[in-house]
Amino acid sequence: MSIELTVGQVANGGWCVARHEGRVVFVRHALPGERVIAEITEETARFLRADAVEILEASPDRVTPPCPFSGPGRCGGCDWQHASPEAQRRLKAAVVEEQLRRLAGVERPVTVEEVPGAADGGLGWRTRVQFAADRDGSIGLRRHRSHEIEHVDHCPIAHPAVEEVGAESLGWRGAETVEVVASSGGDRAVIVTPRPGRRVSLPDVDAAVLIDEGRRGTRALRGRAAMTERVGDRDFRVTASGFWQVHPGAAATLLDAVLDFARPKAGEWALDLYCGVGLFAAGLAEAVGPEGAVLGIESDPQAVQDARWNLRDLPQAVTERGKVEEALDRLEIERADLVVVDPPRAGLGRSVVDRVATLDAPRIVYVSCDPATLSRDVAWFAPYGYRLADLRAFDQYPMTHHVECVALLLKEPA
Repeated sequence: MSIELTVGQVANGGWCVARHEGRVVFVRHALPGERVIAEITEETARFLRADAVEILEASPDRVTPPCPFSGPGRCGGCDWQHASPEAQRRLKAAVVEEQLRRLAGVERPVTVEEVPGAADGGLGWRTRVQFAADRDGSIGLRRHRSHEIEHVDHCPIAHPAVEEVGAESLGWRGAETVEVVASSGGDRAVIVTPRPGRRVSLPDVDAAVLIDEGRRGTRALRGRAAMTERVGDRDFRVTASGFWQVHPGAAATLLDAVLDFARPKAGEWALDLYCGVGLFAAGLAEAVGPEGAVLGIESDPQAVQDARWNLRDLPQAVTERGKVEEALDRLEIERADLVVVDPPRAGLGRSVVDRVATLDAPRIVYVSCDPATLSRDVAWFAPYGYRLADLRAFDQYPMTHHVECVALLLKEPA
């Protein structure tokens, strides 16, 4: 069914909001203020989802999408290919402002900052791309909210080092997914997840090749599983299947923002929760010096191994494996001068907020990839006397709806 709509404000998740016969319609491929013909893609009792398939009155922010595979019913990886880079950042700022207002009761203007390292107006930045494979071994990218595959011969937002592997033109019979990773240190890897019960036919590629063995982790078939990421004058070892920021400028940008908000001082006791491979822990440890101490907590066993390697020259930094609240209790951590948290998209959640608040740290720096869960957690910190003192937002994921935030929470005097 197709309907004519006038599109209103932007919503979290890459949608714009319209109304039809009393119901909310979440519209993709539209921009605020546009009049469109929208095709309904999903219907519930409370709302509709739709794709804008014809633009009757275009926004001045609309541009021709640079990717030939984007658009209604096609690749679902990008949300804002049809908006100028400047407009994308304004849309993301509006989303962060709305989430803070609605979920945390905080009114504040937000500016989304460009992150250095992307070329050609937001293209060529993604250093990790996961492709889906069909039963014949051809790969592509998932369509939006679908298991269907959009076959592509290139991905315009992929980093040039990812595209140089040429995975899209090769056959991957027996594979379920094929993930291509490139590091700032010049390493490249391909991580293949086999279909259940199938043997993968692996083509020749100029990259390390790893097989995902599920709960047993990944196993290197060719080359090394470890990659090198350089931030400033420090190298970080990162297992290819592990977590690292996918924008080439993101790690340095976030580290600078975290340290600017945290203002760690010599001799302080700092916690880095969800520390990954130790990016923030390293910066904190250098700042607090030998007379200070940093404890990193991380649940992923391979990330913990990498973090311990990366922090081996900083004896004041220690990494513990475990879930955050369990590790804090097991280690009987009762206070901290400073806490940095970088949780997954689901945020901290109530139990971790409650536990972190007991540490009575004067400063909490919260790194978040989801403004909704960040805003929710800011609201949960408020009864403990923490207020949102500052916030920066970064366009680490151009062409998508995703935005990274770094928030500073300060403890108000009792």
